[in-house]
Amino acid sequence: MTSRIPRDSRLRLVRPRPLAAAPTAVNQRRPRRPAPRPPEGTPAPAELARMARSGLAAAARVARWADNALGPGRDAATDGKATLSDTTAERAASDLGLSLTQVHADWDTARLAGLVEVHGDSARPGWRLRAWDRDDSAVLRGWVALFDAWSLALPEPRDLESAAVAEVVSAMPQVLSFLQLSAGPVPVDQLLDLLCQRVTELRTERCEVSYGPEAVTAAPKVPRPAAPRPAAVAGRAEPAQDAELAPLLDWALRALASVGALTCSDGHATLTPLGNWAVWVKLEQICVAAQSPAGHIEQSAEDMLRGCAQLRPNAARAEYRAWLAARPVGSAVSELLAAARGEDALLRGLAFEALRVVGAPAEHDVRAVEDEPALRPYALLWLAEHDGVDPEDAHEVLTREEATWLWVDTAAAVADHGEAPMLVRHLESALQPTVPALLAEVRAVGHPRTVQVLVALAAAHPDPALAKAVRRAAFQVHTGGS
Repeated sequence: MTSRIPRDSRLRLVRPRPLAAAPTAVNQRRPRRPAPRPPEGTPAPAELARMARSGLAAAARVARWADNALGPGRDAATDGKATLSDTTAERAASDLGLSLTQVHADWDTARLAGLVEVHGDSARPGWRLRAWDRDDSAVLRGWVALFDAWSLALPEPRDLESAAVAEVVSAMPQVLSFLQLSAGPVPVDQLLDLLCQRVTELRTERCEVSYGPEAVTAAPKVPRPAAPRPAAVAGRAEPAQDAELAPLLDWALRALASVGALTCSDGHATLTPLGNWAVWVKLEQICVAAQSPAGHIEQSAEDMLRGCAQLRPNAARAEYRAWLAARPVGSAVSELLAAARGEDALLRGLAFEALRVVGAPAEHDVRAVEDEPALRPYALLWLAEHDGVDPEDAHEVLTREEATWLWVDTAAAVADHGEAPMLVRHLESALQPTVPALLAEVRAVGHPRTVQVLVALAAAHPDPALAKAVRRAAFQVHTGGS
């Protein structure tokens, strides 16, 4: 997509949407349609998960080492900037028989895939690591998170214009789509033609000056093509643009290869089975499919919540009531809170919506989780509404930090289960008046999904300037920079 949005990075000043209702926004999706089948020849999910486990084996090994070797009272796991401290890296290298460079690389991969979560100078295993050997869906989600963060997996060329780097990142989804639709090796020269065409389109839409060294005038206004054209139709790009973008395409392909999304040899690029599947999933915008409401009563809290994810609020509340009526209140509340403690932010929001249906009998248990960082904002909002505060005003009980943490958590739910436009609209619910202020406070709260949320937002936002700022913030959080 291209953007006609002004390059001013300020957020639109709108009345803040009550954060209590933020997870509910994920429910407002289009009516269900039959789930499309993956392309013929796509491996089964179990085989895809086996491939993902194999590709992430080194990262999982370092994550497990950290889980066993680090803990309270021992050496700090990180240097306070999300990277491993020198002492910890040396211990890991010695224990695992690896080089320091490999340890740091595996650690970064583990963080991007959600196998470890960093909090200050300490680290703890992520939910996906706990489920790594038994849950194929957790493994595939971890790999897709790494795939989404491909631009952070390999340092970008430092001697090239940063604006061009941002444009290439924005244009790569179209290149990946072309690779997926080609269903086989594609010459890199042809991908370069497509990339140049897409970047030219982005610049033309903004009427900007080209970044080539000899460019002195604005790009001419030309009609936008109705659809991307393959190189055989579009023709070769200008040599100067080829020279400018060729090293960036090389970097992008190497970064995607480093996460296991494609392979490059003999001047051709080919998506791996995992990469082909992931791009297809992105193209189809598959969300978690809702289960039949008739089967929810006998299911666990987590499965029931997943089944209700696509229902409208009234229908979901009816399902919550039916599920609650079939079991003792105490055990039902405990089961809902257990689901809320999981890695899936969407289930966290839905669990507290179900607890609103429970009402007063849940108060004691909800108060008991106020000190749990992941649940505290949800618990405070629940208690405020239970005490009679208007839902429109309930968000005022949260501190600025708690509200920002909840904003990130809700964005994680949208990134995992929603569609790109929904994630872009989520910006409007932020309390901060500008994007720089939002990014600064998002980085400060230390939510474990911060990098993934920022990467997803940068990939979804149609404004290249804003996407570039968000992507830079994601890179700074990933590297611990300032």
